[in-house]
Amino acid sequence: MLRRWLAVLVVGGFWTIALGTACDAGPRQREPLGKTNPVPMHPAPTAKPAPVPARVAAIGYTTPLAPELRRAFDYAAFEPMPEPGPDDWLARHPEKPQSFQDYLRADRSVPNPQRNVIYLLPVGAFPATAPPLAQLATLVRAFFMLEVKTLPAVNVGDVTATMRINEGTKKRQLFAPEVLGWLTKRLPDDAFGLVAVTMEDLYPRPSWNFVFGMASLKERVGVQSLARQDPAFFGEPRPDGGQTLARRRATWTLVHEISHMFGLTHCTYWRCVVAGSNSQDEADRSPLHACPVCLRKLYSAIKFDPASREDALAAVFGKLGIDDEAAWSAARATWIRNGVRTVR
Repeated sequence: MLRRWLAVLVVGGFWTIALGTACDAGPRQREPLGKTNPVPMHPAPTAKPAPVPARVAAIGYTTPLAPELRRAFDYAAFEPMPEPGPDDWLARHPEKPQSFQDYLRADRSVPNPQRNVIYLLPVGAFPATAPPLAQLATLVRAFFMLEVKTLPAVNVGDVTATMRINEGTKKRQLFAPEVLGWLTKRLPDDAFGLVAVTMEDLYPRPSWNFVFGMASLKERVGVQSLARQDPAFFGEPRPDGGQTLARRRATWTLVHEISHMFGLTHCTYWRCVVAGSNSQDEADRSPLHACPVCLRKLYSAIKFDPASREDALAAVFGKLGIDDEAAWSAARATWIRNGVRTVR
């Protein structure tokens, strides 16, 4: 069976055309016979419309939508994807963009009344310093507006996946594609998706170093590792505010991988939580919110209330101490609901 996988790897539309008609202001006065018009009768130059940036066209045609939805997919507050640095994801892994219309044409999985729960499966032990899964589950519920359940933990040895010792870290790693294959056999009947969360390190190919997480575009399974998001993994001291940093990093990977399970490929248009990352530094520079293109994709699959979703996210981010994203979501809720922009 041919399978498509997306991973956060570490190695190392439509155009809107305005049409108009000219209005006649009344009968025109003729020039007297024998007189000439001093103005040459050349057609007036027509200004060419400014080209629409690809990142804007990728959002699709929003004019027929309700006002709240138009505001939800408005791009004014979002930052375009910057030119990648030499070691960033898009410099190392050029990817085909996926517009909203591309997404609608793709073979993808969406929730239905029988399969509408996201399950989290803990694999192995979690130290006290790890982000609590209950907090992560609350965040996933707010982000995707679907029910989230956490399954009983399983031992690492229960997972049918090849293991190896990483040459650099001398620590155990699990082969992520085989973890995904194992998860496909454990999907609960009411599951939209199942994500394994582990403190074990992962790798995507024998020749590659490691991966933060991996997910299937079609088979509704994913896995994420929290291991390298903890500075202690490398023997370094945890910084002040380390718990908040750990929650932020875990949130980024979890939301990113689950988004792939809805058929979203890596975002190439805007700074976005679904954009690829080639390093922890690049991931740390990424926001935890979806851009207007990816948000419209998720809305088409889930049909949530955008303003209520932002309210829920603001509340959860606030409890997690991720204040910048809490302020972002609060401002977005006000804009979507009332059309009023607030300073965040």
